[in-house]
Amino acid sequence: MRKYFGTDGIRRIANTELTPELVYKVAKAGAYVLSKHTDHTPTILIGRDTRISGTLIESAMVSGFLSYGANVKLLGVIPTPAVAYLTRKLNADASVVISASHNTYEFNGIKYFSNKGMKIPDSLEEEIEEVMESGKLEELTAVNDKIGVSEYCLDLIDEYVYFFRKNFDDEIAKYNREDFVVGLDTANGATYAVAEKVFKALGIKYKIINNKPDGININDNCGSTHLEGLKKFVVENKLSLGVAYDGDGDRCLAVDENGNEIDGDKLLAIISQNLRKKGKLNKDTIVATVMSNLGLNKYTRDNGLELLQTKVGDRYVLEEMLKDGFNLGGEQSGHVILLDYNPTGDGILTSLMLIKAILEEGKKSSELASIIKLYPQVLINAKVNSNKKYDYEKDEDIKSAIEKLEKEFAGNGRVLIRPSGTEPLVRVMIEGEDQEYITKKAREMADLIESKLK
Repeated sequence: MRKYFGTDGIRRIANTELTPELVYKVAKAGAYVLSKHTDHTPTILIGRDTRISGTLIESAMVSGFLSYGANVKLLGVIPTPAVAYLTRKLNADASVVISASHNTYEFNGIKYFSNKGMKIPDSLEEEIEEVMESGKLEELTAVNDKIGVSEYCLDLIDEYVYFFRKNFDDEIAKYNREDFVVGLDTANGATYAVAEKVFKALGIKYKIINNKPDGININDNCGSTHLEGLKKFVVENKLSLGVAYDGDGDRCLAVDENGNEIDGDKLLAIISQNLRKKGKLNKDTIVATVMSNLGLNKYTRDNGLELLQTKVGDRYVLEEMLKDGFNLGGEQSGHVILLDYNPTGDGILTSLMLIKAILEEGKKSSELASIIKLYPQVLINAKVNSNKKYDYEKDEDIKSAIEKLEKEFAGNGRVLIRPSGTEPLVRVMIEGEDQEYITKKAREMADLIESKLK
């Protein structure tokens, strides 16, 4: 059981749980683990989002890296995918993003990336923890001329903007329309400045909201986790489309011209259709997680595509994509990975792929989104004894109830039971055609699980 790292790096309340002392240790141990096979002085990039605690955590990380003897390039406020891209572009040995993604401002987090610009696997996170706990850190102290140095490289954000110009300039210019205007919601987060730069560079007309970060308003009723404001903004301003990013910019969700949500599953369907028409969807396959809507299963089946599903977490989606050479994958939450461009979820990239598809098809965003029909989905948390949350698979009554309901659905519904990785909860997710019915069944299933595993 890992002590510090969770499903997406380390994420805790800044300065009380994620203390500078802990961050220093994570940095020193991480620098050692990620660069121990190099024969040169390692270079590590650091990017962060707009949280008030960002510079505090950054200072502690810099101290840890320099103390080990690594050199540091500080990128400032920058989206997670930009850090991943620059890691490869600059041949850095590793990189770190300081962000708690879609969480509220009091949280912060640490995500490590390898020299390939990918989130490091569980095994390396476990190794970092072992070094932290082993008492070995004192031995990893650089002395004299071996101490690392840091430098500010804030202008490297322009390399990320150029990446989009290089890949999208010609195609957007060919199909762009005067009446096509996009609403941007940057969640007062890491994309607040660079999203505008990208859209201006590509000549896409836009109106922007939630782009004035003050350190505490990141994700505050805005961005991809709170679409209500963007929906209203799009409808009131008669915009063609709305796109919302999360705090660190690796997710994107969208809103059509009528204010209806386009979630990650719909984005995967739209982008897959566009890629396939050009023969660019590798092996005609989409990789998603078990949480993806049943509608995505039906969309792929009806259109002769394959759908591979992994456990929850974009890192597991990426692992599956790399294993068999697939180039499109993602999650319902808006983490979409387009491996031909970047080995991590990238909100701005996802929004541009959507915009390109809409412009090339010459259709409204609502028309494109209608290619997939999503099933109603209900998620209820069953509160259980923490030591028993994995026992649902062994209980005969629970197993019988699941089998009975699945038989009843006969392929037009689904039951997914999943223990929480961090809390004493078992998540009950049921999909089906009748919202009222599946809500009733989810409640019954959650009650049964609670009574059996209390």
